[in-house]
Amino acid sequence: MGINIDKIRADFPILQRKVNDVPLIYLDNAATSQTPKQVIDTIANYYAKYNANIHRGVHTLSQEATELYEGARKNIQTYFNAKESHEIIFTSGTTHGINLVASGYASLLNKGEELIVSEIEHHSNIVPWQMLCEQTGAELKVIPMNINGELEMSAFDRLLNAKTRLVVVNHVSNALGTINPIKEIIKKAHAVNAKVLIDGAQAAPHIKADFQEIDVDFYTVSAHKMYGPTGVGFLYGKEELLNSLPPYQGGGEMIHEVTFEKTTYAELPHKFEAGTPNISGGIAFGATIDFIKGIGIDNIANHEKTLLEYATKSLLNIEGLHIYGNVANKTAVISFNIEGIHPYDLGNILDKLGIAVRTGHHCAQPIMSYYNIPGTVRASFAVYNTLSEIDTLVKGIQKAITLLK
Repeated sequence: MGINIDKIRADFPILQRKVNDVPLIYLDNAATSQTPKQVIDTIANYYAKYNANIHRGVHTLSQEATELYEGARKNIQTYFNAKESHEIIFTSGTTHGINLVASGYASLLNKGEELIVSEIEHHSNIVPWQMLCEQTGAELKVIPMNINGELEMSAFDRLLNAKTRLVVVNHVSNALGTINPIKEIIKKAHAVNAKVLIDGAQAAPHIKADFQEIDVDFYTVSAHKMYGPTGVGFLYGKEELLNSLPPYQGGGEMIHEVTFEKTTYAELPHKFEAGTPNISGGIAFGATIDFIKGIGIDNIANHEKTLLEYATKSLLNIEGLHIYGNVANKTAVISFNIEGIHPYDLGNILDKLGIAVRTGHHCAQPIMSYYNIPGTVRASFAVYNTLSEIDTLVKGIQKAITLLK
């Protein structure tokens, strides 16, 4: 079954606006995807009808809001096939989820033990682990990449050993679109009794990870990458592993009993959800899952594959254009440069033409260092993008070249 692109685009109000007096072409989806009216309406509906704090109230509004919030948690659990709904911890986003686990491991790691990250990580999946190693005396090892933007799996095999406690890699590279072989990584890590955290921020809009099938230990997601609101995401963790971690923050909701002599903590998931959460965002995250299910993740993937193939072929016809991340197994992301033109200058002219792309190092400076470049122009596609928008992008680049060279 295909998709009705006109019907889908009609669900996104922002796509109707103009930028610099021309129709907006939004190709910055790897940074933040746009939000459909179904999700926007869910947020407005919460504040109009249910606005109350959750879990603690006996009155009707509180109980109704709680049911909606916990219903969203259950929806996420079912979609990603987590074993239990309390294994889904609501966070402010992927970075929050990663830092929660890193903070917890501070009490579990010993000097001389090892963590493994990869060279193609977002900074949010590098810096927390560097901080953890500085705090504990553990060592950080790095899986190198190759010229095509793939991980060197033979090097990963050599890095794994009995001292490896945790492996942290992204499911999909935000800068290159590379889809990593996470099932293989998880299986090999488990063979040496290491745990695995997967940064799923860039994968979730394009790939539905089955947590039971891949046997992942921790997996993190941000709603705003997958047509949802900003400021909300989740951390999945196996129940026994979440129970082994200490609380990340102290406050209301995460306690069982408080006295000045001793505080005991609540059961999962509340142990890690101190304070008043982003209630409307959590409920809207559930609506986001419904939106994706309504289209079908396979239909989304097939449409984006068509966009990627068309855009790659079209862009490579431009003289002097070089694409980084030349792998067959990737999502709809194209990072490129044009010889003699700084990516910022190209992005600035494209913006004047109403075309939104991302320029810079994309919070992935080790990748840029590997290629010895200051950054790239990144065009990233979503379900609402069209072939005609790619044609306009190509024309915009060609116009920019005439102005900049």
